[in-house]
Amino acid sequence: MSDIRYVCMSDLHFGEKGSLLTNLSQGGEPDPTQPSPVMEQLVTCLRTLLAGNQNQTTKPTLVLAGDVLELALTTTNNAAMVFERFIELVMPEDSNQQLFEKEIVFIPGNHDHHLWEMARESQYVEYVKSLKAGTKLPRPYHTTPLFTTPKVQSYFLTQLIRRHKPCKDVTVRAVYPNYALLSPDKDRAVVFTHGHFIESLYILMSTLKTRILPKRVKPKHIWDIEAENFAWIDFFWSTLGRSGEVGKDVEMVYKRIRTEKGLKRTLGDLAENLAEKDIHTILGNWAETKILKALFNFAADRFSSHERKQTTKPLSPGAEKGLAEYLEGPLPLQCESEKMKFPEDTAFIFGHTHKPFEAAMSFNGYNKPVSIFNTGGWVVDEVERRSVIGAAVVLLDDALNVASLRMYNESDNQTGTAVKVGAIKKEGQANPLDENIANCVKADEDPWREFSQRAAKAVSVRADLLKKEIEDDE
Repeated sequence: MSDIRYVCMSDLHFGEKGSLLTNLSQGGEPDPTQPSPVMEQLVTCLRTLLAGNQNQTTKPTLVLAGDVLELALTTTNNAAMVFERFIELVMPEDSNQQLFEKEIVFIPGNHDHHLWEMARESQYVEYVKSLKAGTKLPRPYHTTPLFTTPKVQSYFLTQLIRRHKPCKDVTVRAVYPNYALLSPDKDRAVVFTHGHFIESLYILMSTLKTRILPKRVKPKHIWDIEAENFAWIDFFWSTLGRSGEVGKDVEMVYKRIRTEKGLKRTLGDLAENLAEKDIHTILGNWAETKILKALFNFAADRFSSHERKQTTKPLSPGAEKGLAEYLEGPLPLQCESEKMKFPEDTAFIFGHTHKPFEAAMSFNGYNKPVSIFNTGGWVVDEVERRSVIGAAVVLLDDALNVASLRMYNESDNQTGTAVKVGAIKKEGQANPLDENIANCVKADEDPWREFSQRAAKAVSVRADLLKKEIEDDE
């Protein structure tokens, strides 16, 4: 038997109305005081799965790979309360019933990037306090080492959950943007990341820099990529939607710009209004409008290619290119900077796209294909069902075998899609973890069947609410 030692999930978007894990009132508004039916059943499924571990003394480690709290489209308190409901379920008062180890690994994404800023700044303050007055201060860092024992505490999440009696000694450790594990024999490595850096939209400041100053080049190292783009990511994707009444309007704009036509119309109107009312230069309104429209259309092109809008297959050509650039550039450079080298058997786990998949893919610099796993996402953000959208829980054992448990995909079928194991078949190489999980998951029996039904209902309810909101805004 192969015991589960790591449980990885991402894109939970706690607090967002469209998240299946955010409880909704009868009126369709978020009610963070109770766990959602899908959240409750998800935890029941995890409990059933982990009960199959032979070693019940050592708990698995929970790895949360970004966009855990929704900090772009809801308020911090709502997102935090939904996170609390999740923690209450997985870490109950009876220690024997607690599902995970006391240290939780958190890899921030774009929608909860602000939690990384809070973590690194809190750590820097504590470091500065330890220095003598007059000591030369180093720059605050932007990233953590790849192969590392997580040390930076996510101050907000840790203090939030320590308010609960069973969690007094629980710590949430933040690593960003990459976190890697190496097997004891060093023959296998697994890399976790959120995945936003595979999209050009999230390195927009670096792109603009090279457009405005053609002699400049885009950064190659992950530290520099984050240093140039962290303010953009933090502002637009992790802060703006919480800006009071403006934040509510921003949420509606997010919904409007899901179509290319709506996006360019919105940005065009903005350019004309800025030129007419707010910006006055010697160029005149006509020139201002032209310049602003050019700038906004540049941004619109990036938004229009947003990976979550590309729903014909799990990875669009642009995302495939971005994934290759990341695995062939910043990731191995970070590895080399730590005087390490990826072994032949390497897996890469990411989320962000909300499109779960498993595939063996070849990249330059790797002797063998890399096992790619996407954890998908738990949000309904389009009215039409899209079968490529869904969520998975990715699992690892002590030997770092990796398996993906596909929890759901969007479907018009009212009974939902069956929970299944998403496996990567490698010639001559068996995966004992795949077999172990497949033996445990009986899709046509509870709790798995009940989960599928609840997920299907939750998708339908949220799609109907979104449709009404869009119609009311027209």
